[in-house]
Amino acid sequence: MKNLIRLFLVLLIASVGIGLHTSCSEDSDCSIAGRAMINCTLYTKDVKDEIVNDTLDSLTVTALGTDSIIINNQKKVHTLTLPLRYTSDSTIFIFYYAYKEDRTLCDTIYIKQHNVPYFESMECGYSMKQSIVGLKYSRLELDTIQIPNKQANTDGTENLKLLYRNRD
Repeated sequence: MKNLIRLFLVLLIASVGIGLHTSCSEDSDCSIAGRAMINCTLYTKDVKDEIVNDTLDSLTVTALGTDSIIINNQKKVHTLTLPLRYTSDSTIFIFYYAYKEDRTLCDTIYIKQHNVPYFESMECGYSMKQSIVGLKYSRLELDTIQIPNKQANTDGTENLKLLYRNRD
């Protein structure tokens, strides 16, 4: 009987020592990296009226009703990832464009969204599935916004195509 107890203790210590035990929390990613976002790509129309990739020289993005700066004076912007609000059925983004002529212009994008809470895990609690229901925007620099995918995601799938006026 003593040998059986010793064998059990040796196996228990050995399994702890080499990491054979597992925990539920090792598999969970409760960080902001696991949060679904909307992914935007910038485009413009060329002289032949074809849609081509675009890059903004400088962009700052804020969310109306918060003191957060989502993107702060980022240079050479072609794609961006934006969070939708959990606590509201709409999110309003303000895009500030800085130009070399020492002037700043801005566009406002109003996104109406559908939020559906779901239980993710004991470690993470509840998360939110979000999808775009509607969209309004100013047209100072923006020409058109298309919605190829309405569901916010974590895999980088494009949600919004931001088509800018030709600046040439």
